[in-house]
Amino acid sequence: MPRFHAVLFDFFGTLTHSVQRGAAHRSIAELLGCSTEALVEVLDGSYYERASGFFGDAESTMRWVCAQMGVRPSDAAVRAAVASRHRAVRADTRLRPEAVPVLAALRRRGVRTGLVSDCTHELPAFLPQLAVAPLLDARVFSVQVGRCKPDAALYLAACHRLGRAPADCLYVGDGGSQELTGAERVGLRAFRLSAPDLAGHMVFNADDGWDGPELACLTDVLDLLEPVAVG
Repeated sequence: MPRFHAVLFDFFGTLTHSVQRGAAHRSIAELLGCSTEALVEVLDGSYYERASGFFGDAESTMRWVCAQMGVRPSDAAVRAAVASRHRAVRADTRLRPEAVPVLAALRRRGVRTGLVSDCTHELPAFLPQLAVAPLLDARVFSVQVGRCKPDAALYLAACHRLGRAPADCLYVGDGGSQELTGAERVGLRAFRLSAPDLAGHMVFNADDGWDGPELACLTDVLDLLEPVAVG
C-alpha cells in the first residue's frame, strides 16, 4: 500500500448512517399545499439539478419545485418550507459513531481529511454544527461548485484545497453518483464502504459496476494508512 497523505470522504452514507427521507418531509408538503408523494417524486427526479445549484438559492429552488407540482404557495409559506426542509434533512442525518474517532485518529497521524459531497443547500448550512466539522481540512459541496460527482472538478478541488496530488489521496464512499469510478478516473485510490445499513440507503446513480476494494466499516480506513510527517 502506498503512503497516502490525505483521505477524502463522501458524506451521506459514509460519514453518516444510511439515509432515507423521514416523516419530517410531510410538514414541507403541508406548507406547500401538496401531497408528500408529489413532493418526493419531484425531489427524486430533480436531485442532480438541485444538487448542482441549477435553480439558484434554497428559496428559488423551492419555488421551482412548487412550479413542477402546479402549486402556488405564498412567499411566507415558501420561506417556511425552506426552513422545514433544512430541519428535515438535518433530522435524517445521523453521524456514524466511528466518524469522529476515525477523523481524529487520521489527524493525529498527520493525514489530512476532506469532504466531497453531492448535496443540496442544507448540508453546507448545518455541517458546521456537526462534530465532524472541525476535523475536516477541506469541504467541497456540489451545490457550491455547480457540478456533481463523478465530475472531476469536485475531487480536484478537494485535492487542491488540501495541497495534495490525487495520487497522494484515498477516497472513501458508499458508491452513489458513480463516485468511486470518478475518483479513480482522476487518480485517487478509491474504496467502497459496504456497511450493512447501506442496503437501505437512498442513492442515485449507484456505482453498480464497481469491482474494486471494499471496507466493512469506516474504522477499516485506519488499516490502509501509515503515519506521515505533518507539513
